[in-house]
Order: sequence, then structure tokens, then C-alpha cells
Amino acid sequence: MRIFNTMAAHAIPLVPRSLIRKISRRYIAGETLCDARTRIHALHAAGFRTTVDVLGETASSSDQAEAMTRDYLNLIQAFGAQDETTELSIKLTALGLHIDEDACMTRVSVILGAAASHGMTACIDMEDTGCTQKTLDAFLKLEADGYPVGIALQAYLTRTNDDIVSLQARGSRMRICKGIYAEANEHLVDGASRDRAAINSHFIRHVSSAIQAGSFVGIATHDAQLIDLLSNWLQCERIDRSRFEFQMLLGVCEPLRDALLAQGFNVRVYVPYGHDWYGYSTRRIKENPRIAGYILAAMIHSNRAR
Repeated sequence: MRIFNTMAAHAIPLVPRSLIRKISRRYIAGETLCDARTRIHALHAAGFRTTVDVLGETASSSDQAEAMTRDYLNLIQAFGAQDETTELSIKLTALGLHIDEDACMTRVSVILGAAASHGMTACIDMEDTGCTQKTLDAFLKLEADGYPVGIALQAYLTRTNDDIVSLQARGSRMRICKGIYAEANEHLVDGASRDRAAINSHFIRHVSSAIQAGSFVGIATHDAQLIDLLSNWLQCERIDRSRFEFQMLLGVCEPLRDALLAQGFNVRVYVPYGHDWYGYSTRRIKENPRIAGYILAAMIHSNRAR
């Protein structure tokens, strides 16, 4: 069955967009800000924290970067008007990192300033290794300027072993995830290219050392075994639950997510919205071959029924 699912994941480009759109409703709040507010309000009412992301590809022009900035400012204004706080997820490339770094930093500063005025925080997302150093440099400047901002780190990168040291010394707020980009083996920890489970020991070490150093840590994973190991460690060490939270994507592993909340852990749900539903949905499906298997099986069954 695993082989079938993997083959199905590779066949996703052949799946009709209409079917992907139907599947996307599980992972995306919708195309509009109103859709996002409705989903986030429901999650808050259920006891979850949220992070909101405006979907969009890397900006290819200053106009695109400015449009993304306006989208974030509108988002902040809408939530601020309702006195409902959420965290922002920000990709620097969507704000023009590859076009003009200074202009990008100006846009991010404007967004973070507006967010702070409404009591909102933000997390600078980590992208592929071509952006890693620039993203870290930008974060360090933004943090030094006093903005309420955190940074995402990817446990599958070898360089994270060094990058996290200075962040821990500063007490920086971190979101630690496994990492999803297709990177060359030279950038990855041993075994990561062949087996995602090989990342777990690195993930655990980064989370535990960061918490022990005094940083607030977002534990971003859907790996049940990894969550079990970490939750046991957190309870054995009697780590106060205000010093960390579990983080999951909208529509992914919801029973596990709900179980963590029921156990009294803080749980944050990442809520994307926007018009780039196709690109985001296909990435999520490829990351979870089981879903691709369900889709392909449904297509085969449908064709046989005709």
C-alpha cells in the first residue's frame, strides 16, 4: 500500500484541478480574508491558538511584494478591529527578498509594527537553503529592533546544529520543524534523504536544548512517535506549559491535535488562505502520500463505475 501511495503522490500533476480544489478545503481556510476569519474564530472558540499565512509564491516584482504587504496589513486591521489576535507567518521571498533586500526589510518592518500595535506576534518562516542565511540575518535585525518575532528552524539541515546556538544564547523564540524542501544531501543530516525518522534525534535535541536555554519553542510536527517522546520528556522535566506549544497544519492529524489539547497542552494551528490554493494543496498532498493514494483510488473507482 505504501508503494501505491508513493506512486499516487508522483501522479498528482495528472489529477484534475477540480478534485484538488475539493481536497484543498481540508487544508486551506478559503480564498478570502473573510474565510480565514471564520475558520480562525472557530479554532479560537475550541481553545486553539492560530497562525495565519497569506498564500503566495515568491514575488517576482515590487508590485507583487507591495500587494502582499497590503494583504497582511488588511489582515491585521481586520483582526485588530475584532480584538482577536493571531500570529502571522511571513515568508520573506513573498515580500521581495530576491528583488531588493532593503525594500523587503522595510515592508516586513511595516507589517510587524502594525501587528505589534494590535498585540500580534509573527514568525519568520524558513525557506530553502538559498535563503537560509539571509533569513537568519533579517530575523536577527528585526529581533534587535524590538519587534515581537520568532524564527523557524529546520531540523533536517546540518547547519541548524550551529545556527541554533546563537539563537539560544539570545533567548530567541523558535519554531522547530523537520523541514520539507528538497535539498542536496550535503545540506542534510545523515540519513534524512532516505528516512524522515532519521531527523527525530536532531529534532528532539534542538527542542530540548532550546527550552532548557530559556527560549520559547513551537514544536511543529505531526509525527506521533516524536510527539509522544517529547511530551513524555516535557512532563518528566516538569517544563511549564507556558514555555512551549505544539503546532500543526490545518486539516492534518486532527485527532492527534485534539488529543494534545485535551491533555492540557497549548496547540497552535497554522491556517493558510488565499488564491494559491492549488500550489499549497499539491505540496501538502505530496508530503502525505496516503492522501494521494485515497485520491487515486477514488478516481479509479469513479472511472470503473461509469
